[in-house]
Amino acid sequence: MAATHDRPVTPSTRAELDDLVASHDRVLVEFHTEGCGKCAAMEPVLSAVARSTEAVVATMNPRDDPELVDEYDVRSVPKLLLFVDGALAATREDGVLAVEEVQAFVADGD
Repeated sequence: MAATHDRPVTPSTRAELDDLVASHDRVLVEFHTEGCGKCAAMEPVLSAVARSTEAVVATMNPRDDPELVDEYDVRSVPKLLLFVDGALAATREDGVLAVEEVQAFVADGD
Protein backbone atom coordinates (compact mmCIF):
# COMPACT_ATOMS: atom_id res chain seq x y z
CA MET A 1 0.00 0.00 0.00
CA ALA A 2 1.40 3.39 -0.94
CA ALA A 3 1.81 6.02 1.74
CA THR A 4 -0.62 8.89 1.71
CA HIS A 5 0.85 11.01 4.48
CA ASP A 6 2.79 14.19 3.88
CA ARG A 7 3.88 14.46 7.51
CA PRO A 8 4.48 12.02 10.34
CA VAL A 9 1.49 10.37 11.95
CA THR A 10 1.33 9.88 15.71
CA PRO A 11 -0.06 6.59 16.93
CA SER A 12 -0.90 6.90 20.61
CA THR A 13 -1.33 3.25 21.50
CA ARG A 14 0.39 -0.04 20.81
CA ALA A 15 -2.70 -1.20 18.90
CA GLU A 16 -2.54 1.86 16.62
CA LEU A 17 1.16 1.23 15.96
CA ASP A 18 0.51 -2.44 15.20
CA ASP A 19 -2.33 -1.51 12.81
CA LEU A 20 -0.12 1.04 11.05
CA VAL A 21 2.72 -1.45 10.59
CA ALA A 22 0.35 -4.18 9.41
CA SER A 23 -1.42 -1.98 6.87
CA HIS A 24 1.59 -0.47 5.06
CA ASP A 25 4.51 -1.98 3.18
CA ARG A 26 7.14 0.26 4.74
CA VAL A 27 6.83 2.16 8.02
CA LEU A 28 9.48 4.30 9.69
CA VAL A 29 8.87 4.86 13.41
CA GLU A 30 10.77 7.38 15.48
CA PHE A 31 10.64 6.91 19.23
CA HIS A 32 11.08 10.26 20.95
CA THR A 33 10.44 11.94 24.28
CA GLU A 34 9.21 15.38 25.23
CA GLY A 35 12.05 17.79 25.91
CA CYS A 36 14.56 15.85 23.81
CA GLY A 37 16.52 18.41 21.77
CA LYS A 38 17.77 15.85 19.25
CA CYS A 39 14.21 14.57 18.79
CA ALA A 40 12.99 18.11 18.13
CA ALA A 41 15.76 18.58 15.58
CA MET A 42 14.55 15.44 13.77
CA GLU A 43 11.00 16.80 13.29
CA PRO A 44 11.69 18.66 10.01
CA VAL A 45 13.81 15.75 8.77
CA LEU A 46 10.99 13.29 9.36
CA SER A 47 8.47 15.60 7.69
CA ALA A 48 10.71 15.80 4.62
CA VAL A 49 11.10 12.01 4.58
CA ALA A 50 7.32 11.57 4.85
CA ARG A 51 6.86 13.79 1.79
CA SER A 52 9.68 12.29 -0.25
CA THR A 53 9.34 8.52 0.26
CA GLU A 54 6.63 5.90 -0.06
CA ALA A 55 7.06 5.00 3.61
CA VAL A 56 4.61 6.02 6.27
CA VAL A 57 6.51 7.97 8.92
CA ALA A 58 5.30 7.84 12.52
CA THR A 59 6.52 9.34 15.76
CA MET A 60 5.71 7.87 19.14
CA ASN A 61 6.70 8.44 22.73
CA PRO A 62 7.64 5.02 24.13
CA ARG A 63 6.71 6.23 27.61
CA ASP A 64 3.08 6.01 26.46
CA ASP A 65 3.48 2.22 26.44
CA PRO A 66 6.39 1.00 28.57
CA GLU A 67 6.28 -2.48 26.99
CA LEU A 68 7.55 -0.89 23.76
CA VAL A 69 10.73 0.19 25.55
CA ASP A 70 11.62 -3.42 26.31
CA GLU A 71 10.33 -4.95 23.09
CA TYR A 72 12.29 -2.57 20.85
CA ASP A 73 15.24 -2.09 23.23
CA VAL A 74 14.80 1.68 23.44
CA ARG A 75 17.83 2.87 25.39
CA SER A 76 18.17 6.32 23.88
CA VAL A 77 16.13 8.66 21.73
CA PRO A 78 15.64 9.42 18.99
CA LYS A 79 15.50 5.79 17.87
CA LEU A 80 14.39 4.87 14.36
CA LEU A 81 12.73 1.55 13.55
CA LEU A 82 12.06 0.47 10.00
CA PHE A 83 9.29 -2.06 9.40
CA VAL A 84 9.05 -3.75 6.02
CA ASP A 85 6.06 -5.94 5.19
CA GLY A 86 5.01 -5.96 8.83
CA ALA A 87 8.34 -7.05 10.30
CA LEU A 88 11.10 -5.07 11.99
CA ALA A 89 13.88 -4.79 9.39
CA ALA A 90 16.38 -2.35 10.91
CA THR A 91 16.99 0.16 13.70
CA ARG A 92 19.20 3.22 14.20
CA GLU A 93 20.13 5.23 17.28
CA ASP A 94 22.43 7.82 15.76
CA GLY A 95 21.00 11.07 17.09
CA VAL A 96 20.25 13.76 14.53
CA LEU A 97 20.48 12.59 10.91
CA ALA A 98 20.25 14.44 7.61
CA VAL A 99 17.24 13.95 5.37
CA GLU A 100 19.37 12.01 2.87
CA GLU A 101 20.59 9.62 5.58
CA VAL A 102 17.05 8.83 6.69
CA GLN A 103 15.86 8.46 3.09
CA ALA A 104 18.67 5.94 2.49
CA PHE A 105 17.76 4.10 5.70
CA VAL A 106 14.14 3.85 4.56
CA ALA A 107 15.17 2.69 1.09
CA ASP A 108 17.94 0.26 2.06
CA GLY A 109 17.36 -0.57 5.71
CA ASP A 110 20.83 0.51 6.79
